[in-house]
Amino acid sequence: MSNITLNNIINNIDSLPPLSDTAKLVQALYRSKNDDGNIIKLVRIIESDALLTANILKMINSAYYGFSKRISSVSQAVILFGTQKIYALVIKYSMFETLKANTDIYGFNSIQFNEMCHLQNTFVLQWYSKINQRDAQFMASLALIMETGKLVLATEVAKSSYADIFRKMFIECDNIEDFEKDLFKATSYNLSALLFEHWNLDSMYAKILMTLDTDEECDCKSKEFVDIIKVTRTVINLKEILTDESIKKASWIVRGMNLSVVDFEKVAHRMRERYINVS
Repeated sequence: MSNITLNNIINNIDSLPPLSDTAKLVQALYRSKNDDGNIIKLVRIIESDALLTANILKMINSAYYGFSKRISSVSQAVILFGTQKIYALVIKYSMFETLKANTDIYGFNSIQFNEMCHLQNTFVLQWYSKINQRDAQFMASLALIMETGKLVLATEVAKSSYADIFRKMFIECDNIEDFEKDLFKATSYNLSALLFEHWNLDSMYAKILMTLDTDEECDCKSKEFVDIIKVTRTVINLKEILTDESIKKASWIVRGMNLSVVDFEKVAHRMRERYINVS
């Protein structure tokens, strides 16, 4: 894959257009850190964009969330999910719309890829909220969009003559991150970090993903965040979604964090049961 170089990928990221005007307005609200005062503003911004409103409602009315009654308004969604989750959904939608990648090379169509991202988001909320609810909200938003770099890789591979070879190698690889580094000298999480910097998202998100697959020393809080992402991408990823093996591998990371493996496994097995029933 000699014509797909890291420099070319970075140049293509740098040339991406800005996120939508709606997403930029939502980012500005997010940075104000005044959720209570901004709820009405957030609802009005989203409702001013009919397509975004329809897609947000479509996402939260998916079978996975399992609400008995249909959520019919953005204000209902904000009350149920909170502003942090809705912020993340808006940014995710805008990013995915800008990139418009075909994820078939991973063996996942766009619906399945989106579902995986939502599973990662939900897992962080259900697992880590018992440990630190505020951090769980913050990290769940990152979990929702951390796989965005894979869309960049999918686009690059699709433009080349190596799509079939990439797909075969991806299926055969044991570790996704090692596979990406061997081919591109970077992981898709590094590319996600570059996307976040390009679109001026929370700088901590970029820092976490840049540190994820390195031996770089970081402060205790940053290390905690990095470990949360390591657990999440281990238990739910493009090769394994809540399997016995992925739960077992993630349990070792949880144990290394000095957190309850029992609590982690309860959440993972409960989510797997729901995932199987919905699928």
